[in-house]
Amino acid sequence: MMETMSNSSRTTSFSPTTSFNRSTSFNRSTSFKSRTPTVASPTVSQPSWVSRVSPFSWVSRWFHTLIVIFTFISFLIAVYGGYLYVMPSLNLTFHGYGVLEPAQSISSCNMFDGSWVVDDNYPLYNATECPFVEQGFNCLANGRRDEDYLKYRWKPNNCDIPRFNVQGILDKLRGKRVVFVGDSMSRTQWESLICLLMTGVEDKKSVYEVNGNKITKQIRYLGVRFSSFNFTVEFFRSVFLVQQGWMPRHAPKRVKSILKLDKLDDISNQWINSDILIFNTGQWWVPGKLFDTGCYFQVGNSLKLGLSIPTAFRTALDTWAAWVEEKITTNRTHVFFRTFEPSHWSDPTRRFCNVTDHPMLDTRGRDRSIFSDTVHEVVKNMTVPVAVLHVTSMSSFRSDAHVGNWSDKPSVPDCSHWCLPGLPDVWNEIILFYLFNDKGLPFLEGFEPWHSGG
Repeated sequence: MMETMSNSSRTTSFSPTTSFNRSTSFNRSTSFKSRTPTVASPTVSQPSWVSRVSPFSWVSRWFHTLIVIFTFISFLIAVYGGYLYVMPSLNLTFHGYGVLEPAQSISSCNMFDGSWVVDDNYPLYNATECPFVEQGFNCLANGRRDEDYLKYRWKPNNCDIPRFNVQGILDKLRGKRVVFVGDSMSRTQWESLICLLMTGVEDKKSVYEVNGNKITKQIRYLGVRFSSFNFTVEFFRSVFLVQQGWMPRHAPKRVKSILKLDKLDDISNQWINSDILIFNTGQWWVPGKLFDTGCYFQVGNSLKLGLSIPTAFRTALDTWAAWVEEKITTNRTHVFFRTFEPSHWSDPTRRFCNVTDHPMLDTRGRDRSIFSDTVHEVVKNMTVPVAVLHVTSMSSFRSDAHVGNWSDKPSVPDCSHWCLPGLPDVWNEIILFYLFNDKGLPFLEGFEPWHSGG
């Protein structure tokens, strides 16, 4: 179904923890003065022992010679290291490590243990030609001039992701319903998938939003139909996955709204009859979106004012897991949960955003997240198969892929969302490979490949 990926990329590899200090200086002007041996005057008679060369003089010469050699070698190493540091686009790969155990063989490949490699076949589409990309995510159209961030693909260490075969994917999706549920990161991935699939559609007008809506963050439901292939790709905005409610009676004044941690979102019934169901949450589980706005947690009829955000997140995911086990028919629906996507702000206040030209060599701790760890723990204890997309580590290197100041609001920096084309395209490539790979490889715990008609 898919063509084999040809690995023509530049693949010289460096550890992500390797760093070269640009501020290290090497003084080329340092001089080493050689000592000229004293020659006696021929007219003066000297004792025989004066004409002998002292052994300490030879030791001193060898010592200074070794210093010169060592300094020269160190200089060459530093120049080479600096060259690799400032020119990463030539031959670098950037490594990521999944939460799952590393693969031991091709039959159990961990797709999230791999590297970012340069591939001139990317990007896979032009955002300007895709009407479903929000203006704020089309970085090139918004003035970004460098294009190197578009040229990276993900290369697992022990296997390959086949070259994207859009015609094969479109045929496999006939009659299906693909549903994304989550926050704006989920909407970005939704837009990415639509643009990827539209590259294989001749009649672009046959792809349309079912309600004629413009793609905006205010709308809770967006659905795009591929009429020539009879399938839809839908998005439901549910930033917490659980229900939001107004302030209960007799609540303290600081409480303005609540999250009902034991009840899934009230639009969840619309997610049920889907063939591919992809969840995410995490970006809104921060004090700025919760406590600072007066939003607190509730379980049953009891307010939980002292409940921490990580504990509340775990309770909400347990509610989600119970809903999936009760409502989803896994013979039809393949369920995915995408882990937390790291941001790359320059400071905790989220006022400064430094988008780099190339991926980072050091993730600086962004490759791990308590939210991602919680997702893994909850799914591990479920009785139905759910595929976890561990994108946290692989995305943590991509400080080059954010919107930055190239959005529809350039005065507001953004180091959370991603440019399109860009990183979300790779997430979708991995999902499609999971679903339609013909080799039946068990890439995730509890996951079986899905073929058309199954």
